[in-house]
Amino acid sequence: MTSTAPPVEVDRVTRRFDATVALDDVSLTVQEGELVGLLGPNGAGKTTLLSLVSGVRRADSGTVRLFGGDPRDASSRIHLGTTPQETGLPPTLRVREVAEFVAGHYPDPLPTGELLETFGLTELAQRQTGGLSGGQKRRLAVALAMAGRPRLVLLDEPTTGLDVDARHVLWDALRSFHARGVTVVVTSHYLEEIEALAERVVVVDRGHVLADGALRDVVGRVHLRRVTLAVPADSEERLDRLDGVVGRDTDPVSGRHVLLTPDADALVREVVTAGVPFHDLEVRSASLEEAFLSLTRREVPA
Repeated sequence: MTSTAPPVEVDRVTRRFDATVALDDVSLTVQEGELVGLLGPNGAGKTTLLSLVSGVRRADSGTVRLFGGDPRDASSRIHLGTTPQETGLPPTLRVREVAEFVAGHYPDPLPTGELLETFGLTELAQRQTGGLSGGQKRRLAVALAMAGRPRLVLLDEPTTGLDVDARHVLWDALRSFHARGVTVVVTSHYLEEIEALAERVVVVDRGHVLADGALRDVVGRVHLRRVTLAVPADSEERLDRLDGVVGRDTDPVSGRHVLLTPDADALVREVVTAGVPFHDLEVRSASLEEAFLSLTRREVPA
């Protein structure tokens, strides 16, 4: 019988490692069919959170539920697929043999040929895993997480070591499985990856959830606009004297100046009033990277 409980329920969970508090009173629920991007710097608590949900570790306090059951109970994990940051593969077994071995642990696995084709591994089927590149091993590890037709997949930095083309192959595969109803939780240091995949974003830092919501809502929480413009070289220093600029950078492609501000209209009026000559003006919302950096730089309330 299929559980109607949410795939992931984390209620007021704390997890410590000696004197380090990895998670501090964290609560999070992931509903069926969601694609959630988990963002945060190294040491933020992302991997610890996934390890609790997958049953690898136990919380010091609070409750973790996987499809309504205890994640440490094997019966609760039958519909779970996971790819940790580090995955060991038997070096002498061939890619197809590893896929078939993993599939044999599930009651209704995907056909091995279909699985390998989806992740661009068909041509590597007869190669020993010890002879694969780091990126190829990573693709195989993510494919193995899907072998048992999971209802929930936890992917910790799934595209580490992949080139651009391989990353797009994996993105397409994840979108395909998500379209079939698979719930996906993915962590990544590639912010454009979360922008490309996630419907919901959870930002974690220093063991706290700093933001949780739709992609556009998380970006909007920082109330920043990105004003890009070009000015003559002899007027660049005048930009430093403008009020309301909380960040300034240079676009590496166009060479235009990028100003971050909570009030783009007021900033543009100030540029005009100050008589700063400019052209190629563009105003848009802050990117996910800019929102992420702004959120994680804030102090976490005591």
